Amino acid sequence: MTSRTASLGTTTPTRELKKNSVTVAGIVFLVLAAASPIIGLTGAVPVTMVIGNGLGVTMSYLLIGALLLLFSVGFVLMSRHVTDAGALYAYAGKGLGAETSIGVAGLAVYAYTAVQVAIYAFFGATVVALLEPAIGVALPWWLGSLALIVVVQVFGYLKLELGAKVLGVLLLGEWGVMIAMAISIAIQGGAGEGFAIDQVFSVQSLLVGAPGVALTFAFASSLGFEAAAVFGEEVSNPRKSIPRATYLSVALIAGFFVVTTWMITVGYGPSAVLAEAGKALESGDTASFIYALGDRYLGPWAPVVMGVFIVTSIFAAALAFHNGIARYLFTLGRGRVLPAALGTVHPKTGAPYVASVSQTIGAVVITIVFALVGADPITTVFNWGGGIAVVSLVLAYLFVSLSVIVYFRRTKQPDATRWNSVIAPALSVLTLAGALAIIVSNFGTLVGGDGDLVTVLILSIAAVFVAGVTRAVVMRVRTHRRVSVEALEDATTQLS
Repeated sequence: MTSRTASLGTTTPTRELKKNSVTVAGIVFLVLAAASPIIGLTGAVPVTMVIGNGLGVTMSYLLIGALLLLFSVGFVLMSRHVTDAGALYAYAGKGLGAETSIGVAGLAVYAYTAVQVAIYAFFGATVVALLEPAIGVALPWWLGSLALIVVVQVFGYLKLELGAKVLGVLLLGEWGVMIAMAISIAIQGGAGEGFAIDQVFSVQSLLVGAPGVALTFAFASSLGFEAAAVFGEEVSNPRKSIPRATYLSVALIAGFFVVTTWMITVGYGPSAVLAEAGKALESGDTASFIYALGDRYLGPWAPVVMGVFIVTSIFAAALAFHNGIARYLFTLGRGRVLPAALGTVHPKTGAPYVASVSQTIGAVVITIVFALVGADPITTVFNWGGGIAVVSLVLAYLFVSLSVIVYFRRTKQPDATRWNSVIAPALSVLTLAGALAIIVSNFGTLVGGDGDLVTVLILSIAAVFVAGVTRAVVMRVRTHRRVSVEALEDATTQLS
């Protein structure tokens, strides 16, 4: 197995993440927190039903889950040969070289930063709206965002396992109330129209309306599952732990959305669910679509509890992405792609504290800029961030799948079979390319903008990738005078 190696200089203990600092369960909690399913249910699901494919929303989540499981086959195989906190870019570099590797690193950091800032904005808008009736003052959204940034930084500075435990408690409550609602709907028989299996689980339901929009939102709701590999350097026995955490995370995320969206349809009844989703969308409060079901099938306490868990879910997602970004910056600093100071860890907590603080400063600056220009926290910051993240990560996944094929064709490994090193990655390349085409064609709907905005945001993603490739080329030219090309590739992709 290939593990993380020293960059151009000598590795010291302060440049190593703390071993055995998180369990498989802890990694799963971090991944599920990033996916933030309750936000997907209250935000994306009603929108998808109305402007997407209606009752086919469940099949959309099922299809995306299958696609991500297919991608995970090659991803998991690579995880057994590379243990690196820079997961996606380290994996891409194995087969495609330093230039593509650093380009993918740029995509990953851009995606995670975009979605994290989006989460901060969403939290700010949600909290100030909740506080206004109580305090009688409409506070600016960015105050709530900055408050969350401070809290997340505190946890990001501490031991990873502590953050994972906090996320675990929050997730158990969040998932618990949603699963309880689904079970209650099933036990009570829903709205009396049956379980609608033929209407929900059919190819026809998937293809009605605008399936491209539905698949785009379903993909957006599943972001972050690949983060399991980011913590490979900090978990015991990563060769077994990362595959388990990855497959379990994908299965849980897909299973959660499939079951809950199905029960939502049963709860309202197939004949009424779309109208109810439309009412919630028109009111501007999409969460009311879920709150009403909670009140009907669990009792008046449910909407209150759900509201609390939306807030805690946003915090959990922000912390999860904070940890992911910090570790990407850490590996880029350790590999001298970015300033070397980013590649150091705290001597006591083992956390990449310089990278953690640096990305917090970046989040503060971006949030303040959006506030100064008067950007709406939802229609601008949240929508743009989500759109950028989806396209960037799908593109990164595509490069990783290509890398798996190239690397294992070139380097024979005993655990590489035709299925996991050729067939599954090749199918993943095809399906991801198709998904990317669908997402880009529906990008305007995802970000809530026109053609010019779509062009600018898509070009920004391309520019980030090109900047990463350019950085790798510059490093190659400069370092060629001191070390071999192979050594430079090892340093910049963290390979041995």
